[in-house]
Amino acid sequence: MCGRTSCHLPRDVLTRACAYHDRQGRQRLPQWRDPDKYCPSYNKSPQSSSPVLLSRLHFEKDVDSSERIIIPMRWGLVPSWFKENDPSKLQFNTTNCRSDTIMEKQSFKVPLGKGRRCVVLADGFYEWQRCQGTSQRQPYFIYFPQIKTEKPGGNDAADSPDSKEKVWDNWRLLTMAGIFDCWEPPEGERLYSYSIITVDSCRGLSEIHNRMPAILDGEEAVSKWLDFGEVTTQEALKLIHPIDNITFHPVSSVVNNSRNNTPECLAPADLVVKKEPKTSGSSQRMMQWLATKSPKKEAPESPKKDESGVPQWSSQFLQKSSLPAKRGTSSSLLDRWLKQEKEEEPVTKQPRS
Repeated sequence: MCGRTSCHLPRDVLTRACAYHDRQGRQRLPQWRDPDKYCPSYNKSPQSSSPVLLSRLHFEKDVDSSERIIIPMRWGLVPSWFKENDPSKLQFNTTNCRSDTIMEKQSFKVPLGKGRRCVVLADGFYEWQRCQGTSQRQPYFIYFPQIKTEKPGGNDAADSPDSKEKVWDNWRLLTMAGIFDCWEPPEGERLYSYSIITVDSCRGLSEIHNRMPAILDGEEAVSKWLDFGEVTTQEALKLIHPIDNITFHPVSSVVNNSRNNTPECLAPADLVVKKEPKTSGSSQRMMQWLATKSPKKEAPESPKKDESGVPQWSSQFLQKSSLPAKRGTSSSLLDRWLKQEKEEEPVTKQPRS
């Protein structure tokens, strides 16, 4: 299952992270719809608003279905046929949609039949593992393995004025398959909402939980899932299956409370292990990425700005941390990613009611 995510990037940076090629092979950036409703957060829970990718054709006629937009949507699908005036009165949970019953339940079958497929964007998601012999659960942060990329001209190239127009080559966002619907209440404005499709866990995650999100690994998979104008439902559903290209690390119990919205939510945490832990590449990169993103203690009132537009995270909770063994080769890249962000955390907006 998937019941908590992180998506902290500022709006302009998130846009660059979603650069794509349209049907003609042209590099494009997705356009935003209702951008003011986007609320960056390290700890997103159901019923909050999260950014999703979808085809522009859902909102505009006579456009290429390969063109994309980003729109913040409520997490937890509210069916278009729902008759109450309050989404919280929905009597069943639509946070996730099981792939094996997606064609059996009207709440999911109807929007899927209309081509209402979307891609949920996140840094990664959290999952809790039950600790044997106790009632405690250990949280983990799960994300794509990260690959270090060298930019021509060194680091100066990343800080040039036109760097914001270039393809994002930093942290790779997790892209999860979802379906969405549009609900029009008796009074008030229409509400767009989504569910994340889940599948059986891959072998690497099975000891943490028996379910995982349906992750779309690569640009081709994302394009096919979104392009309902050219790709049929039957063809699109072939993309829904477990993948092994995933890595993870344990995090602290800070993330357990959804009101906690700080970088510490996804910072690697120590676990009691008998052997000396070995740091993987992915976790090291997260450490680097997190380690450079917080305001300086000596001058919190006037933090420096970074031209990249990415918020810098605090390293205060990472300096004495030794990392447990993890899968993948990208943990050292997380450190580097964190070091490239602004020295001020993103301002958290209150979601609109």
